[in-house]
Amino acid sequence: MSEKKESVLAGFRAFLMRGNVVDLAVAVVIGAAFTNIVNSVVKGIIGPLVGAFGTKNLDNYTSCLKGPCGVDPKTGDPIGVNILWGSVLNATLSFIITAAVVYFLMVLPMAKYLAKQEAHRKAKEGVKETIEITELEVLKEIRDTLVAQRNGANGDGGAQGSPFSKG
Repeated sequence: MSEKKESVLAGFRAFLMRGNVVDLAVAVVIGAAFTNIVNSVVKGIIGPLVGAFGTKNLDNYTSCLKGPCGVDPKTGDPIGVNILWGSVLNATLSFIITAAVVYFLMVLPMAKYLAKQEAHRKAKEGVKETIEITELEVLKEIRDTLVAQRNGANGDGGAQGSPFSKG
């Protein structure tokens, strides 16, 4: 049973040591820090802009489904059925801003960079192929010219003295 335990631990250690897990851990930490920035933007900029038409705190936007709605002053518990759509709006705005920032500041530049690298690689391969084809064509022309010169100089169709003839 200890052999199985060791192999499980060895497998787990191998899993943790893969580059993917470390990259994922870094991404989670950066994402958590980035979430604080986005939440601050929503709370400090978007909230007040929306607040110009109502309240500054988006969480205060509610609708009463079953009334009367409010807060019991004695216990502090909510009364009635409140739909807290302001909280949903706040979370939606945070998500949209996060997605936009990630797309425009990370995904789009990386895609452009990779496309540029691919185009550069293809151009480099295309130049190499062109040079090889050109060299091959030049060698064929030299061969054809030599064959034509020997055929014309001998007058016998190039059978004698030709490096391409078998006799």
